[in-house]
Amino acid sequence: MDFLIILGTVVTLIGLGVLIWCIIMVASARRNIKDDVQMRERLQKMAAINMLALFLSFIGLMIVVVGVIL
Repeated sequence: MDFLIILGTVVTLIGLGVLIWCIIMVASARRNIKDDVQMRERLQKMAAINMLALFLSFIGLMIVVVGVIL
């Protein structure tokens, strides 16, 4: 079941990478976008991507737990 641990680690790292990317994009948007409407649209899009990244990280950690248990 070592492949489950490796697979879970990869999925978790992808999720964390996307989370870091979201943080960088929002920080960039805060510096560059002055219009309220554009900022709201960008943050709504980033919120959806952020939730996907959190889901990936969660699923990856669950795969690691299942690999350790088995």
